[in-house]
Amino acid sequence: MTPQAPTPAYRRLSVEERRSQLLEAALSLFAHRAPEDVSLDDVAEAAGVSRPLVYRYFPGGKQQLYEAALRSAADELRHCFDEPHEGPLLSRLSRALDRYLAFVDRHDTGFSALLQGGSVVETSRTTAIVDGVRRAAAEHILSHLGVAEPGPRLRMTIRMWITAVEAASLIWLDEGKQPPLDELRDWLVEQFVAVLTVTARRDAQADALVRELAAGL
Repeated sequence: MTPQAPTPAYRRLSVEERRSQLLEAALSLFAHRAPEDVSLDDVAEAAGVSRPLVYRYFPGGKQQLYEAALRSAADELRHCFDEPHEGPLLSRLSRALDRYLAFVDRHDTGFSALLQGGSVVETSRTTAIVDGVRRAAAEHILSHLGVAEPGPRLRMTIRMWITAVEAASLIWLDEGKQPPLDELRDWLVEQFVAVLTVTARRDAQADALVRELAAGL
């Protein structure tokens, strides 16, 4: 008789490992389907576990699971703007956008559902999670600009640009992911310079930054 290969030993997952497994399964589903179209049975099947086990880790049901998955995705998005303060500013911004747009590409349908709202599982908490990502991105960019106390015009400019990045990402998905990502990234960097230049006409802080950018800093 041909000897059978040994069956891999079963390894019990720790609480954190199991929770991470369920969140990864949920994020994978939310990436390609709107939240209201994903059930706990779907998550259980994707994770290879039973529905009661999903409830054991998320007793609040689908809403709790969705919010936890959203926080996980939000953490990943925040890290997109985590860039060392080294080299030219626009190069740093390009690298951050590369990571952000790669996330959009991976989580296309889920990203659309997240930012466009209207989901039956949307609450003030989920809205706050998304807004937290926007504010974190703005703080990262202001940190790279090196402005200790940004004024309202500069803050508004940065937040307007982040909104434009979100809108461009959604339109990019709606347009069948065209133009290519590298072209979209370069275009968004150019828009950043453009809106900063417009603000520079009315704001001394923005004017100083535009001069620094022109000098290649």
